[in-house]
Amino acid sequence: MRLTFHQLRLLLAVSREGSVSRAAQRLHLTQPTLSTQLRQLAEQVGLPLFERVGRKLHLTAAGRVVLGTAARVEQELENLDETLAELRGDVVGRLRLAVVSTAETFIPRLLGDFRRERPAVEVSLVVLNRDAVIRRLADNLDDLYIMSRPPEAPAVVATPFLSNPLVVIAPADHAFAGHAQLPARALENEEFVLREPGSGTRQAAEHFFAEHGVTLRPRLELGSNEAVKQAVAGGLGLSVLSAHALAHAADEGIAVLAVVDTPVLSQWQVVYPGGKRLSPLAAAFLRFLQTRAPELNRTAQARLSAASPISPLSKPRGP
Repeated sequence: MRLTFHQLRLLLAVSREGSVSRAAQRLHLTQPTLSTQLRQLAEQVGLPLFERVGRKLHLTAAGRVVLGTAARVEQELENLDETLAELRGDVVGRLRLAVVSTAETFIPRLLGDFRRERPAVEVSLVVLNRDAVIRRLADNLDDLYIMSRPPEAPAVVATPFLSNPLVVIAPADHAFAGHAQLPARALENEEFVLREPGSGTRQAAEHFFAEHGVTLRPRLELGSNEAVKQAVAGGLGLSVLSAHALAHAADEGIAVLAVVDTPVLSQWQVVYPGGKRLSPLAAAFLRFLQTRAPELNRTAQARLSAASPISPLSKPRGP
């Protein structure tokens, strides 16, 4: 076969757009020209690459195989561009990130700092719940994934880079605010505002309280840290959140409770599929995160101190 990268690129575009007409428009080609190129590609392969079901195009088994090769070739050429740029002293390329929503309090700011150092870099950031990020990870749609609890499957490489202290928060005027060495069992009759099922924060909270013989009673389940904080400040219940989400807790009417064995310590981790070779740009961003981690840890500790009505906090303990 004498396949060309141009043909493979056309196949990628049609697959991503879901139609020949939209792909032709994006590539600034006429639809007949694109259709002819795809027909020639199918003749080279010796098998049909698409089949039409109703109004939709679907890849055949052969189409999926060729598409997988096309995606790998595209990635290798992008890596080549980045490697050559690095050798020239330039830092260019496109960085694709998918992060869990609990990391939205610090990742966008870090990305801004990263781009200021490398203004030619383009960034694609997707913020989703943990289950959606894991689905993207399984499909290898991004360069890097950031979460606190990597999945057991598929096989991944996970690099811890930042502590993620989880604390119990309450309205500032709650009866337990200001109590030192508060046992977890003291909260067994309290209602909680929790992240959605599957959230890493939710899993860590349930695990911590289960270890202390307490079953959490969720009054509300919310999909963002900001919504959880507002619900807690409004008196709808207690919650468990990362210290990184408590930048203005004292001003928002939120206090950190000094529950024994908290903060529960976990780690933010950079994750990518096992066997994947990082692009030079992705590797550079991973190094950047590791360099900035000490500063972020100091900031998180300062936020805990500001939001806690007593000092010091209880001795930290891992989950």
